[in-house]
Amino acid sequence: MAANDEANAANPSLNSKFDEATAAVDSLYDFRDHYFGNHGLDKAINKNYDVENEMRKTLIVLDNLKDAVRSKAKYLMLKGKALNVQQEFSADAFEALSKSVKLEPSLVEAWNQLGECYWKRNAIIDAQNCFLGALAQAKNKVSLRSLSMVMRQFKENQHQNILDSVEKAKEAVQMDVKDGTSWFVLGNAYLSLFFCASGQSPTVLKQCMSAYAQAERDIIASCNPDLHYNRAIAYKYQEEYQLSLIGFARATALDPVRPEPNEKRNALIDYLSRLTDLINTKGKLKAKKLQSFASSITDNDLGPLKGSSLEQVLFNNVKEEKNKNSVICGKVVCSLTTDDPVPFTFCMIDKNEECIAVTVYNIAVGCGVKIGDTVTIPEPTLLNHAVLHNDKEFVFRNIRVDSPVNLVVNGRKLGTEKQAPTYLQCSTVSE
Repeated sequence: MAANDEANAANPSLNSKFDEATAAVDSLYDFRDHYFGNHGLDKAINKNYDVENEMRKTLIVLDNLKDAVRSKAKYLMLKGKALNVQQEFSADAFEALSKSVKLEPSLVEAWNQLGECYWKRNAIIDAQNCFLGALAQAKNKVSLRSLSMVMRQFKENQHQNILDSVEKAKEAVQMDVKDGTSWFVLGNAYLSLFFCASGQSPTVLKQCMSAYAQAERDIIASCNPDLHYNRAIAYKYQEEYQLSLIGFARATALDPVRPEPNEKRNALIDYLSRLTDLINTKGKLKAKKLQSFASSITDNDLGPLKGSSLEQVLFNNVKEEKNKNSVICGKVVCSLTTDDPVPFTFCMIDKNEECIAVTVYNIAVGCGVKIGDTVTIPEPTLLNHAVLHNDKEFVFRNIRVDSPVNLVVNGRKLGTEKQAPTYLQCSTVSE
């Protein structure tokens, strides 16, 4: 490689040809990353096709410069990077980049691009080795954030891997605080930490949403459908349903070919529609059954909470906050079955036959309640919802319960065996 460098120095035109090839590849990525700024959302369906066409033009430019770029390793790196511009795995890109790093192991970008190839092929360990190989040459934000996403895929020592993932993403952000992609990866790392390794700390979720907000300030990251999809998943968990619907819609607009965001959006709309209907119809139970349920509620249903300092209140007297000195008790009139088990949702009535929804998180599969069960909830947290979709508004109240161990069912407090952590499936397609 030293001989090539001397030749390039002696002949400036050789350097200019390499610069020309580099500029062509940079232009290709600029076309992809700023596509919506130049074409508008209405052209989203054409993005992959247009990027592929631009890639083919770039490859022609590179082919014409092949003999003029004296460093074969750098030429192969540029060719591999051009071929790697699409989300799908490219065998040709893999071949070019593999040859590049063998010829010149000091090429950081070649290592990063090869690692991305392995990532697309789901060869996680090989991807990790590539990013480590790049960092062995020079510290850089791309390798750091790529390692962050790779670390979260390993199930062994998951807790420590996620903590390390957060630290790598933080390092990437510190190297360039204006890089939205690094902020996006940090947001994903915090989201994994929240669900898998922090006991669902509200502080961690706040850090996640803050990182996503920082990512959105960057024009490239703001056009990443996964940013909006993953944040919509988090909003749904927080029961911020309006923002969740907006996020899924934005992800769909940015990538109309991908079905998951629109499927999630439609599922959430169906959930809200069915839930409000069940609340308004009190589980579709007959009046006689409702009267029987309401009249059967007694102080004995409080179980271990009977005689405590908590004041039993009716549903209409529950405030929109955590009611620290109160307890509510009701009869289950229905549960809502969905493909997504998070949260477990049911409706219950109080002594006055007022109906309210209850959403329970971190509950083990098969450990929910059934119609006719009596449920007591100490210090209930009430949420009021008004979600607008097209011309329809979903208005309802629900009690959010973060763990089943906070419930008393049929006079007995539920044990930890009813509890299981919540795992949400986020997207890593474009991390």
